This record gives sequence, C-alpha cells and structure tokens, in this order.
Amino acid sequence: MIEFDTSRFGRLRVEENRIIHFPDGLVGLSHLKRYVLLDYKDTEIKWLQSVDDPSVAFIVVAPFVLDRNYEITLPAQVTEALEIKDEGEVAILVILRVDGERLLANFQGPLVINTSKMKGYQLIVESASVVAYNNLNESLVEK
Repeated sequence: MIEFDTSRFGRLRVEENRIIHFPDGLVGLSHLKRYVLLDYKDTEIKWLQSVDDPSVAFIVVAPFVLDRNYEITLPAQVTEALEIKDEGEVAILVILRVDGERLLANFQGPLVINTSKMKGYQLIVESASVVAYNNLNESLVEK
C-alpha cells in the first residue's frame, strides 16, 4: 500500500499495483511519473491523480465514449516502450478540461496505458485536435 495526499480527495491509500508509471511523464510535467486512476461517481469519467504532486489531477475519459468512430494507430516505438503484446491490455484516455459551460477533450495528447504492466505514455497526435463538447453533463456526468 502507498499513501499520499491530494488537494481534491484528501489522503489516499492505494495498492502499489494500481500506480501507473509514465516513464516520460506527461507533456509539461515530465518530472511527475506516477499516477493513479480514480472513479468519478458511477460514470465513464475518471480522475488521473498524480501520486507525487497533490495538486495535479486530470479529468479523463475513454475517447470512444465521446466519438464512437475514434481510431488511433500506435507507433511501434510506443508499443515497444509500453511492452504491449495484446490489444486487450491497452487503455486509451483523453484529458478533459472544463471551460465555462463546455468540456474540451484533448485528442492531440491521448494517454496510452498498458493495463497489464501499468505503464503509460502520452502520445502526441499531429492530425487530431482539441474538440469542444457541449452538454456533456447529460451524457457523461448524470448517469
């Protein structure tokens, strides 16, 4: 077990095997390597909470929840770095940001996680964009 403080959730105690290691960190936060996923109520939304900085947490969701046609091709270097052997051990998440009445989904920086090895990588996708979704409260938050 590991215990750590957070600014949003107070003191957390989680099993070590729930820690996701991002060897390169996230864009702009390369010094923060360890995160944990926390459920948000009974919804598809999760929090990605830094273990090493109590004030860093991101709202995340699987991109397929927002766009059923979402597709991503992982570069060989990412599958090798994350030791991905099977498609079933991959989770893809996008970071959401609240902007007034809207939620913005960042499809340019999806998070790729090997759920077997608990290793993650933030992929930079040149052709994607930051997509704004209105009224996500109805479809995501109020289940």
